[in-house]
Amino acid sequence: MNDLAPLLTPEGRALLDEVRGTDPAQELAVATRLRREHPAELVSAALGQARLRQRAVAKFGAEDAGRMFFTPNGVEQSTRASVATYRAERFGAMGIRSVADLCCGIGGDAIAFARAGIRVLAVDRDPLTCEVARANAAALGLADLIEVRETDVTEVDTAGYDAVFVDPARRGGRGRIFDPEAYSPPLSWAVATALKAPRAALKIAPGIPHDAIPSEAGAEWISDGGDVKEAVLWFGTEPGAVRATLLPGPRTLLGRGLPDPRVRPVGRYLYEPDGAVIRAHLVAEVAEDLEGGLIDPTIAYITADDHHVTPYATAYEITDQLPFNVKKLKALLRERGVGTLTVKKRGSAVEPEELRKKVKPQGPGAATVFLTRVAGAPTMLVGAPPRPPATAGGPS
Repeated sequence: MNDLAPLLTPEGRALLDEVRGTDPAQELAVATRLRREHPAELVSAALGQARLRQRAVAKFGAEDAGRMFFTPNGVEQSTRASVATYRAERFGAMGIRSVADLCCGIGGDAIAFARAGIRVLAVDRDPLTCEVARANAAALGLADLIEVRETDVTEVDTAGYDAVFVDPARRGGRGRIFDPEAYSPPLSWAVATALKAPRAALKIAPGIPHDAIPSEAGAEWISDGGDVKEAVLWFGTEPGAVRATLLPGPRTLLGRGLPDPRVRPVGRYLYEPDGAVIRAHLVAEVAEDLEGGLIDPTIAYITADDHHVTPYATAYEITDQLPFNVKKLKALLRERGVGTLTVKKRGSAVEPEELRKKVKPQGPGAATVFLTRVAGAPTMLVGAPPRPPATAGGPS
């Protein structure tokens, strides 16, 4: 698809309605039938858009995805709606009423800003991407708040805006780009632009080295449903602050500058920190709150003797600790009647599926096995979610 215009005509919109929800297995038959009455290129474009909308449901929800327009890169690289909404709400809480959204893509963040009542200048240099962003603003009734401009972001004057948001391209012809200076535009340009604005946020890859974060910025790592989605550098707010934010919620853990946690023997409970906590280097904060320590100085598993409820880590009750030995694990699981086995690993070269094939779990029980290191030694920890506390009294 190089031109969105045909899909915006009455014929194109009617075709989009007709192919909505088409089963991929039925595409050929549907295309053959529709091409008897419509141009072949328009039918192909409508079916392609239907596929993209189906893929976009995971990010934008069925209602919005069913009205929006997408490109393949747009679906892949756009911000998840829940994350964009959270960020827009942070901007709104700062009193921001206008934002220059640089590298806007198909408009996912611009939509969230506009829904928060913020006026948006959305900028991208790709003609089709801008066409799609305009169509999305119109489709969602936000065209009055979103101006889409096709130009190089480095040529935009952002002086009249309360804030700047930059989402540099982090993919190239060979896949993901890990060097921030290879972003398009480079991170150094984005930082320089941010420092000129009253407020700014830069979306970056969550794997960015902490020593690459400018001293003027606060850094926030965001996960959604347990999956780390992105990191954001905030300017004009709290320089040096480090946060891990978990969605839905939001629940935010603020760094306290703690030293590395102590290493201690495995206790009754093992805690697996959320990925945003790990990326933000805030495991020590969670360990302190749990009154626990690490099982190994290089492994982000926390252990404690007591069960504490925290949104920042998942708890497991440990029943067994074994040196790495597949035969012993297989015998233990057979003895316990474990047929549903979850395998997690951290600090182990063994692949979970490889272990599952070797132990061949069978039975009605369930367990989780952690392949890890304890005080430097390859270890298997067997556990399960904590049992709920017993209630007093009998049935009522």
